[in-house]
Amino acid sequence: MLSSKLTVGIHILTLLALTPSEAQTSEYIAGSVNTNPVVIRRLLGLLREAGIVESQGGHGGGWRLVHPAERITLLDVLQAVEPQGETIALHRGEPNPACAVGRNIQRVLTRVYSEVERRMDEQLARTTIAGVLGSVKKQERERA
Repeated sequence: MLSSKLTVGIHILTLLALTPSEAQTSEYIAGSVNTNPVVIRRLLGLLREAGIVESQGGHGGGWRLVHPAERITLLDVLQAVEPQGETIALHRGEPNPACAVGRNIQRVLTRVYSEVERRMDEQLARTTIAGVLGSVKKQERERA
């Protein structure tokens, strides 16, 4: 089931896309997300394993995007930070097999949820970090 990892991963990458020539520390990123730097470092580790970000040590070190923001889709982020499997959880236990609904609900919902997940993946694949950054900048201009 989806957690907030996708949202936080998108936040991290959008922040890095805002200043592509400057590496950002996990502490700085955590301040933007308003969470603990440990949470950010865990997600950055997953994003690094997926080849989306890289880190550099030393003075002026931190994290930056490996690819231009236009080439990073939200589906890339989802696949990096969320375990693959069911996005929408079914019953934890087995429903009552003596009931017509209980006997069939899991199979019916599995088909429905598969279609929802397919469409969600298609939308995420069409949306890039650059697109999110553009929308963030537009919102910021409208606030001014």
